[in-house]
Amino acid sequence: MTRTLSVWWDGAVTGTLKVNEHGEMRFTYSEEWIADADRPAISFSLPKRPEPFKQRQCRPFFAGLLPEESQRDAVAGALGISKRNDFAFLEALGGDVAGALSLWPEGDTPPIIDPAGEARALTDDELVSILDTLPTRPLLAGREGLRLSLAGAQSKLPVVLIDGRVALPAPGQPTTHILKPPIARFPHTTENEALVMTLAAAIGLPVAPVAARSVAGRPYLLITRYDRTFDESGRARRLHQEDFCQALGVPPERKYAAEDGPTFKACFDLVRRATTVPARAVLALLDAAIFNLIVGNADAHGKNFSLLYQGGGITLAPFYDLLSTVAYPDLSPKLAMKIAKRATLEEIGQTTWADFAGEVGLGAPFVRRRVRELAEAVIAGARVVAESPSLIGLDAVALMSYATLIVSRAERVAGS
Repeated sequence: MTRTLSVWWDGAVTGTLKVNEHGEMRFTYSEEWIADADRPAISFSLPKRPEPFKQRQCRPFFAGLLPEESQRDAVAGALGISKRNDFAFLEALGGDVAGALSLWPEGDTPPIIDPAGEARALTDDELVSILDTLPTRPLLAGREGLRLSLAGAQSKLPVVLIDGRVALPAPGQPTTHILKPPIARFPHTTENEALVMTLAAAIGLPVAPVAARSVAGRPYLLITRYDRTFDESGRARRLHQEDFCQALGVPPERKYAAEDGPTFKACFDLVRRATTVPARAVLALLDAAIFNLIVGNADAHGKNFSLLYQGGGITLAPFYDLLSTVAYPDLSPKLAMKIAKRATLEEIGQTTWADFAGEVGLGAPFVRRRVRELAEAVIAGARVVAESPSLIGLDAVALMSYATLIVSRAERVAGS
């Protein structure tokens, strides 16, 4: 038996995603979408064409919309579906995903959002209950009226704000923020991510805005979605985006370079081919590579970089999920994407940056200068950021501990 989902973008159907009795998916663009030259492809890896895309071609993009690893396992258990059944996940969760798309059963149309708004702000008790529920029911999967999905292996929940307070979205309503509770396995991850994201913004990197909050003494992060915008009436609208694995046709379970996932060379090649102003995107990606090494974000893989479609062009999306993973001994210190075949800070030497520059097609003197500039900016700013008013309410000792670790790494990078 064939089942079909219509793939919607801004009130129009881009095409259909079908699964047959053997569990094989196919995506086909609609004739109307292909005929409209102003309508872009849904992915750099899925150019507009009348022929269907087979499973191996379309799965990397659509599976890339779904939660991963333990989050995927927990959602499968909550919904009573196989953890390998991508189509069933999309049926259950595809109402609000990363980017502009939403997926609905064929024949259905996305709900019309009441301008008066059906969402209501959560009480503190309700928010605490959600924080308690997320570890065992990620994305509140199966809750009536919610069809929400985000990629990644960390617990999180798409939400909206009403008068500054967290709320669950009405059916079909675009979410505008991402709520991230602490990771139970590791201490003070909220402080860690808040510090690193705020530091990145302070030294000039484009990052998704982040705010540290707490309820009943429970810290969490609230990240503003960069793939949303607001129209003249103040209503949220979806912007399209795709991560580098989706754009390169790499399935999410191969997101790490060591598993044939994207390398820095592949990422730099992608932004040169895909973005509207490649020079700007290349420089921003270089900054991200250097910054992640400095702060010890070893988990910066191909799904942690994205392309953003806006205003008829494609740019490198603001950075997100920045965390000093080396602060946790249980996690590997090896970089998800090596820098000129070097996997750890200790392997970075005098020839590293010249080798890296050659690998990604940049001038060695420029790369070395940018390394020094960013390292010096981090040295000057990390402890200042740790004490900034925007982080008040978080654990001050943990913040300063992470800042001290980052400064020590920056000093080492500056001397490389």
